[in-house]
Amino acid sequence: MTNIDPVALTADLVRCPSVTPADEGALDILHDLLHAAGFTCTWADRGGIRNLLARWGDKAHPKTFGFNGHTDVVPIGEAADWSMPPFSAEIKDGVMYGRGTTDMKSGVAAFAAAAVDFVHQTPPDGAILLAITGDEEGDALDGTTALLDNMERTGERMTVCLVGEPTCPNEMGDMIKIGRRGSMTAWVTVMGKQGHSAYPSRALNPLPALARLMDRLASRELDQGTDYFDPSTLAIVTIDTGNPATNVIPAACRGTVNLRFNDLHSGASLSQWIREEIAAIETEFGIKAELKIKISGESFITPPGPLSDLVAQAVKAETGLDPDLSTTGGTSDARFVRHHCPVVEFGLVGQSMHQVDEHVRVDHIQQLKSIYTRILRDYFA
Repeated sequence: MTNIDPVALTADLVRCPSVTPADEGALDILHDLLHAAGFTCTWADRGGIRNLLARWGDKAHPKTFGFNGHTDVVPIGEAADWSMPPFSAEIKDGVMYGRGTTDMKSGVAAFAAAAVDFVHQTPPDGAILLAITGDEEGDALDGTTALLDNMERTGERMTVCLVGEPTCPNEMGDMIKIGRRGSMTAWVTVMGKQGHSAYPSRALNPLPALARLMDRLASRELDQGTDYFDPSTLAIVTIDTGNPATNVIPAACRGTVNLRFNDLHSGASLSQWIREEIAAIETEFGIKAELKIKISGESFITPPGPLSDLVAQAVKAETGLDPDLSTTGGTSDARFVRHHCPVVEFGLVGQSMHQVDEHVRVDHIQQLKSIYTRILRDYFA
């Protein structure tokens, strides 16, 4: 089994409407392909999520190249807004349309096709491990973490790992991700006392307190960036009262902020700062506030070195571009893998991901397979 067509494999995967947490057969397609190619396949399902581990080579070998990716996708939005059916994988003028074409069924198809062809055409002195989840776009509680937990229990190891997320902002080959900013969200509820707006002294208005708190949080410069990271940011994403009446001071109001932070901070240190600001507001305004925090991931960096050099050289050989080494963007499952082994990310141009009419150039899928194949060849050379 050689010369796997990553375009056809991408289309097969896109036709599975695998909106998180549904799988709808996507991982079965990959299981059957990899099993037939001689990979040892193991299911690492958890919490109703399907996850697949596929290994070629000796589990005890000290040199194992890993790929990580996901087959789940975000919802389509309004189907009527799509110019083509969102799970049809139709190709027009060299472009495939469909949910997941960019993020990231094409990436999974490319590295699966590259791995199968490579082990059959040039069997390496080493091993290849594919860790593919159906839970990346959701809360990611039972996806790559479940795969890594299973690997820990069974003695599986990756020496290095490449996550196939779309990383290129403009051109194929223009960016590699060597880390990610941390991400956290804070929900604040400020509680006062409801009253008539004509008699504000008889009420305790929570809105000025929340407005002052939001201003203090958003006005602070968290930092000016570091060698590998842009400045940390805090964005106010919503302020709500749910109050339809103009003559009523509400009893409570709510605000939410989202932070993306670099390696000068941690989720714990930023949480403590927010708590201190809330305590100051409580004292100043005589109100009470409740806080809920979710830390989606800490910042991390894989310093430039052998792994990023390996990927960058392969990218340049296939595209002619010297990729930037970046930590921009949102979170990815690399935030979990980084506890296991060195990890970087490289994949397609991501301009249409999560959008209506998500799409990918079919020649980019072929090019991505070529890049992944070159990475494997150079790694095991």
